[in-house]
Amino acid sequence: MRLAFFAAAFALSGACAAQDAATVVPANVVPQPGQVVASGAVPDQATKADVLAKLQQLYGVGNVIDRIDVGGVVAPPNWSSHVGKMISPPLKQINRGQLDIDGTQISLRGEVQNEASRQQIASSLATALNPTYKIVNGLRVAAAKDEQGMLDNLLANRTVEFETGSATLTTRGRELLDEVANVLPRIRADKVQIIGHTDSSGSRATNLALSQARADAVKAYMVEKGLPTGRFDAVGVGPDQPLMTNATAEGRAKNRRIEFRAGS
Repeated sequence: MRLAFFAAAFALSGACAAQDAATVVPANVVPQPGQVVASGAVPDQATKADVLAKLQQLYGVGNVIDRIDVGGVVAPPNWSSHVGKMISPPLKQINRGQLDIDGTQISLRGEVQNEASRQQIASSLATALNPTYKIVNGLRVAAAKDEQGMLDNLLANRTVEFETGSATLTTRGRELLDEVANVLPRIRADKVQIIGHTDSSGSRATNLALSQARADAVKAYMVEKGLPTGRFDAVGVGPDQPLMTNATAEGRAKNRRIEFRAGS
């Protein structure tokens, strides 16, 4: 089974406990700063309720968006208990964070302030678990705001275009990536994460695969332009991090995008 938590911003204060499922934000709401999205599949309703309650305890009443499906998966022994141990205060040190739990495989992504925090957060989670759980530490040290700002401004109101339903770049998509490739040598951060996003049309599994394929295609294009392959990490997050509602054509178009996040 797979469970993912995405936080629009990991910085809440005054979080309080809540057990009432009615306080969970509906799935169709676009996440705002301070909110966390829970998605994926769990084996039963009790596990779902436990996960949502722990997220509410950490992030606050009304700040948890429920996109968790129930059924069709089998959990490892004591899985719910281990997941609960991972939903802990160290997560709140991460900005633009995502915690993916796929059985006993755990992936942690997002931005932290320094290298010490990057190592400490992953270590604290690993210490709380038994050795059968493996953690991939994909956290990165945030780039200087002016450097990230160059990338954000370049992509503002512009989209890296692909052929419909595929990972094939269009001519306009390649032209925009040519501009990005010219800017990247001025970014001092060691690593740049390429993040693929989709809208919510179709199944989540299909969208995750498509977003990963598109992120991989962008990385391949950057390498073709002469940039070192080791500088890039390509990640597909599917529909889990929308900018706007998926209820409108305009919103869906905005949600289908590529992001570049610079960091060490």
